Amino acid sequence: MAHPLFTRKPLSLLMEEMKGENRLRRVLGPVALSSLGIGAIIGTGIFVLTGIAAHDKAGPSLMLSLATSGVTCIFAALCYAEFASMVPIAGSAYTYAYATLGELFAWIIGWDLILEYAVASGTVAHGWSHYFQNLLGMANIHLPKAIALAPFDYDPVAGQLVATGSIVDLPAVIIALVVTAVLVKGIKESANFNAGMVIVKLFIVLFVIVVGAFYVDPANWEPFAPFGLGGLSLFGHTIAGQTGNGGEPLGMLAGAAMIFFAYIGFDSVSTHSEEAKNPSRDVPIGIIASLLISTVLYIAVAAVLTGMVPYDQIDIDAPVSAAFASVGLPWAQLLVAIGALTGITSVLLVMMLSQPRVFLAMARDGLVPPSFFGAIHERFRTPWKSTILVGFFVAATGGFIPLRVLAELVNIGTLLAFVLVCVAVLIMRKTHPNARRPFRVPFSPLVPIMGILMCLVLMFSLPVENWLRLGVWLTIGLLIYFVYGRRHSVMAKRRQAGIVDEDPLAGPNG
Repeated sequence: MAHPLFTRKPLSLLMEEMKGENRLRRVLGPVALSSLGIGAIIGTGIFVLTGIAAHDKAGPSLMLSLATSGVTCIFAALCYAEFASMVPIAGSAYTYAYATLGELFAWIIGWDLILEYAVASGTVAHGWSHYFQNLLGMANIHLPKAIALAPFDYDPVAGQLVATGSIVDLPAVIIALVVTAVLVKGIKESANFNAGMVIVKLFIVLFVIVVGAFYVDPANWEPFAPFGLGGLSLFGHTIAGQTGNGGEPLGMLAGAAMIFFAYIGFDSVSTHSEEAKNPSRDVPIGIIASLLISTVLYIAVAAVLTGMVPYDQIDIDAPVSAAFASVGLPWAQLLVAIGALTGITSVLLVMMLSQPRVFLAMARDGLVPPSFFGAIHERFRTPWKSTILVGFFVAATGGFIPLRVLAELVNIGTLLAFVLVCVAVLIMRKTHPNARRPFRVPFSPLVPIMGILMCLVLMFSLPVENWLRLGVWLTIGLLIYFVYGRRHSVMAKRRQAGIVDEDPLAGPNG
């Protein structure tokens, strides 16, 4: 008998839970799911992080960085799609891990997803604030410095944190609270709101590509890789590529590790499996379509941005709108700023929409208090209490923690989640070979193995401080699990009651 820490939740039990009354409303089709994915992917990454990644890490080779991150995500996306078609329940990778790796690993990945979505939302709120202030600046309106920035920032030249002279990034706080109010109202209203914003920002992205192409100077692409094509390090010791003043790796791979944040939206589609009309078909379509469309657009925008402005002169706060201002197109700058605000708002909406669904799945399993995190609003059918809690957390991170610190912390947590999902696919093929798989990962086990290896490469291309922060976060999570989660686990109570869960979906090796 397996150790209680590694008790797996049977697929049959997961599917039985879907018959209960305390579940979410199925209102999302493939177009809406694809729209949610694009809404989460295209936004802060394309309008904000492209500037930081090109300026600090990769230069024009950011185009290769985006391609590398995109290919890595394709491997992980295929694994997500297989699980989402098998287990169409809220919780994303957390639910998949519970069914394959056991309770302890499920807790770790669930706690990791909480970090991913919460900190990602704070990062997005920062990006929204920068473009909002950029838009105000065009009208010659400037916020007082005390409420315009986070109180500190990371200086890559000096390699250390420095005070900004500000107290709080107030616009980031306000937008987080406004989006929270929208999300409490309901998933259908949120999805419709998001769909409208996706249309606007896709138009702006295409505008940037088409119009910006006329102002590209190929000389700005030289040197193509000023920091080299490397950037791989092992816990603070660079083994391939250059090293920055703060000891962080530089190069194309380091750029890929930083810009990876731009792609994490596709996995948010799987958190809405329980709200999909036909999850076995619609969720894989939503995941893969949103990822492919976004990857092509990302690479094209990176080519235009680095072609319009020398990489070391790119504005890291509002790079795309500033690029149009630099070539004498203030009207285009205004259009891009409005489009960026719209696009980033939709990203924030989807990110903050996703995290309460992870809490909901964990609450159903007893790992977090169900009376709070599992509470579904009687009228709106949304996890309203956890949505409000997430909103206040995002407002705090967006208001007080700088963009550079948030972005890299999100990436390492996301990459770890992707590694575990790819591992889980390999395990599931052995333990449940006969389970119904409406979508199957092609070329298995090659695709999952490549996903694991590429995610690990990007994890080791991040500064060592991110490993330390991840370690601290996971340590806090384990303490919560052993103090509360393990003692209140639904599966643990079933074992204590002598209930034996035989999974009819398991194969002969299960």
